[in-house]
Amino acid sequence: MTTPISERLDDVEAARESGRRKMDWAAQHMPICASLREDFEADQPFAGERIGMAMHVEAKTAILAELLAKGGAEVAITGCNPLSTHDDVSAALDAVDGVTSYAERGVDDEAYYAAIEAVIDHEPTITVDDGMDLVAAIHEDYPELVDTIVGGCEETTTGVHRLRAMDEDGELDYPVFAVNDTPMKRLFDNVHGTGESSLASIAMTTNLSWAGKTVVVAGYGHCGKGVAKKASGQNADVVVTEVEPRRALEAHMEGYDVMPMAEAAEEGDVFITTTGNRDVVVEEHFEKMQDGVLLANAGHFDVEVDLDALSDLAVDTYEARDGVQAYEMADGRRLNVLAEGRLVNLATPIALGHPVEVMDQSFGIQAVCVREMLENGDAYDAGVHDVPDRLDKEVAEIKLDAEGVAFDSLTDTQAEYMDSWQHGT
Repeated sequence: MTTPISERLDDVEAARESGRRKMDWAAQHMPICASLREDFEADQPFAGERIGMAMHVEAKTAILAELLAKGGAEVAITGCNPLSTHDDVSAALDAVDGVTSYAERGVDDEAYYAAIEAVIDHEPTITVDDGMDLVAAIHEDYPELVDTIVGGCEETTTGVHRLRAMDEDGELDYPVFAVNDTPMKRLFDNVHGTGESSLASIAMTTNLSWAGKTVVVAGYGHCGKGVAKKASGQNADVVVTEVEPRRALEAHMEGYDVMPMAEAAEEGDVFITTTGNRDVVVEEHFEKMQDGVLLANAGHFDVEVDLDALSDLAVDTYEARDGVQAYEMADGRRLNVLAEGRLVNLATPIALGHPVEVMDQSFGIQAVCVREMLENGDAYDAGVHDVPDRLDKEVAEIKLDAEGVAFDSLTDTQAEYMDSWQHGT
């Protein structure tokens, strides 16, 4: 039976103190969550509810979990990636009234899924997911709980893709908000968050510069755009690979070189995958790469770089640096994989994830979506739903107010004009 992390650490008090410091630092820079916390503590919108969470358990996520608990919920949380948990933060979170944390870094697959089952044992009425593993486990193994679940929220691109596929197959049995797809999340978290944190994590892990390197970005969705933009801003030459013609054209019009991965493999110094798909970098590409390349994945699951094929090609493999595994080819070339091919901005030994301010926006959206699902759950049928625009605007207005930024409003005349078809030239 899986127990909370506090029962598994040797020095739990020291861990809690360290984790609490990280949480307090994050909280200072999360004005959206601070504003919502005041409202939630006063209104108790989640009283009597049980919220199950599978997320990257680090300081910013802990602020979200604590926020939901302050609003009256019983919260059970675990990780959504075996290498993204910060154990000290997990322990500090487990000490928060109303929160039980099962997340632990470095667990094997069996322990990872056992922790998800431990969260499900709390019989959640709301799910908050990052990657859809929690939703999948409930539907596959605990379908009897579906009738008591009001709804859920999904944080990331890969999870939304999985949910939409599940919905199209008629297998998603309760409503879930696609938090990833709303502007206050997608335009900031995916672009600035993934772009900045992925490059920062790679640089800190390797102690190498971006200037003058050729960076191959696989995928030009919002995450890929962010990685390409930030890499270019640090004086790297950027190559984009794509399978969608309009995105390939967009990357070309933005000034990046666009080519198939088979060609890019010969040119790149650093390869960063952002597609959410599998087998993006495979054997034929490894055979063409130059000595010393870095291979990193910024997608949710560790399937974008074919590590099985790379292992088969290698005559030797060893840890080149903490968080960097070198694969030596028969001809002496060394290909270096970061964070076991897992989410590089969260899974390297020193990874911190997205900047605090970015996650304040994303988790603000999560919090108001949980509130919306409980207040108006009857309005949403089973399936994937867009976040209501009024919620997205609410979070934007809180952020602008906290930043001291004023903005205009439409006059009555302007509003009437925009809503009318009768005014022409």
